[in-house]
Amino acid sequence: MITKLLPRLQVNTIYDIDLHALWEQGIRGIITDLDNTLVGAKAPLATPELLEWLKVVGQLGFQVVIVSNNNKPRVTKFAEPLLLPFIYRARKPTTAAFRKALALMQLAPMQTVVIGDQMMTDVLGGNRMGLYTILVLPIARADEGFFTKVINRSLEKVALTWMKR
Repeated sequence: MITKLLPRLQVNTIYDIDLHALWEQGIRGIITDLDNTLVGAKAPLATPELLEWLKVVGQLGFQVVIVSNNNKPRVTKFAEPLLLPFIYRARKPTTAAFRKALALMQLAPMQTVVIGDQMMTDVLGGNRMGLYTILVLPIARADEGFFTKVINRSLEKVALTWMKR
């Protein structure tokens, strides 16, 4: 179980991901979390830097689907202006939303990466599906909700301590 919490790659931000290397490995789809992965949890819209990153992602040929545990209004307001498909109330780490995202992109797990800021939701859910998982540092921890801040981050801390041993 603990190994399911380990990402294949850990970087500071999405901007540190070598997109060309992923493409060369056969990755064609990106399933990404929203809050504290693409923007801070309270940021309503994409930043100019994120818009540029998404432009490069598209130019390289990647498909992108946002998969978020957040509610419909939050995810819709963010994703629709970007013309990105999205899944809200995903219930990560369950696999249903990941399966739906793969179906939307018509890709296999080995062709897809999951990017997120939480081991207990994004990494665990992605690893359970056999997806390439990338963990990023959360953008704005102060904006995290109670469950994420108190429960998920505490469990992550325990898991990281255990893994270091």
